[in-house]
Amino acid sequence: MSTHEKRWDRRNLLRTGALAGAGAVAAPNIATGQGATTTWRVQTSWPGGIGLEVFEEWCNGIVEKTGGELAFQPFAANDVVGDFQLYDAVKNGVIEAVNPFTIYAQGIIPAAVFLTSYPLGLRNPHEFDVFYYGLGGLELARELYAAQGMHFVGPIHHGPNIIHSKVPIRSIDDFAGRKMRVPGGMVAELFSELGAETTLLPGSEIFPALEKGTIDVADYVGPSVNYALGFSQVTDYISMGPPGFMSVYQPVDLMDLTVGQAAWDALSPQMKQFVEMEVHTYSDLHHAAIQRADQEAWPKFEADGVEVTRLTQDDVAIMTEVAVPIWFKYAQRDDASKRVFKLHLDYMRSGSLGYVDDRLLAGRSLDL
Repeated sequence: MSTHEKRWDRRNLLRTGALAGAGAVAAPNIATGQGATTTWRVQTSWPGGIGLEVFEEWCNGIVEKTGGELAFQPFAANDVVGDFQLYDAVKNGVIEAVNPFTIYAQGIIPAAVFLTSYPLGLRNPHEFDVFYYGLGGLELARELYAAQGMHFVGPIHHGPNIIHSKVPIRSIDDFAGRKMRVPGGMVAELFSELGAETTLLPGSEIFPALEKGTIDVADYVGPSVNYALGFSQVTDYISMGPPGFMSVYQPVDLMDLTVGQAAWDALSPQMKQFVEMEVHTYSDLHHAAIQRADQEAWPKFEADGVEVTRLTQDDVAIMTEVAVPIWFKYAQRDDASKRVFKLHLDYMRSGSLGYVDDRLLAGRSLDL
C-alpha cells in the first residue's frame, strides 16, 4: 500500500471515529499523578507539503521538551474533522487544540477578520507581531475566543498567499468573470467587486476543483506548499502583486494555536507559559522553513512551464480604493470588530507605516 493510500485509510478511520465521538482517536492521557502525561490531539489546516512536515516535527518534539508532562499528537487537515468543523471539535472536546488559518474563525467571531491579514492592510509579519504583542491585539483576541469556550494562544506566521490561474492575470480587469476560490470574508468581497465569481473552499478541495474546472482561479498559501499539492499540474499561471509585494490581498497569512478552554485551564501556570513561548518559537521556525522551501519551489514551477504575472502599482492603488470601504463595512459589524480594527487603523495611519491617509478615510468613522 502506498503512503498516500495509507494516509487516506487513516483519515477515513479517524473521521469515522470522530463522528462517533472520536472513538478511533486515542483519548487524552490526563496527568493524575507523578509521571503521567497529558496528551493533546492537535489538528492543523495543512493538508500536506512543508507546512505539514514542520507542524508534525514541532508537535512530536513537545513531549521531550516537557519531560513527558505534555505531548501533542498531530493530525493533518481532515484527519479527524473538516477544516470548517475545527472550532466545534475543540469546543466539544473531540480534540484539544487546533492549528487553523485564523481567517476560518470569522464564522463564529466576526472580528477575526482583523486578527489576520486582509486586503491592503498590514503588509509584513513584524507588523502583526507589533499588533499582537505591542498594541493589545493578543489580549483582545483572547477575550473574544474565551467567550466561545476557547483560548487563543498566539499567532503563527507562514507567508503571503498567491493566486494560481488557468488564464493569465495581468491586471485587475482580468479577474472579471473568473470562477475563483477565496477564503471568504473581505477577500471574497474585494474580488467580487473586481468582477470575479467567488466561492469558498477549504485548502484540501482546491486541487480537485481546479482539475475538474469547477474553478479556474484559486488563492492559496505559498509556492512550496502549492507545488507539493500539485497546482502546477492544473494551472499555467501565478499572479502576484508588484515586485516586493507578493500578495496585495493576503500579504501576511496567519495561522494560530487555539486550545479548548477546559484543556487550557487544566495546565499548570508554568506549562501555560511554556506553551505560549513554544508558539513564538514555532512561528519563527515555521515561517523560516516555508520561506526557504519557497525559494526551492520557484525553479520547479518554471520547469513545469508556469508563468508568473504581476499586477502594477496602479492596480494596487485601485484595489486600495475598493478595499477601504470594505474594511469599514466589516469593522461596523460589532463593537469587537471596531475595537480590533481601530488598533490596525491607528497603526496604519501612524508615522511608522503611513499606509492610510485622510483622503482615503474622508467621511468614514468607527463610532466607538
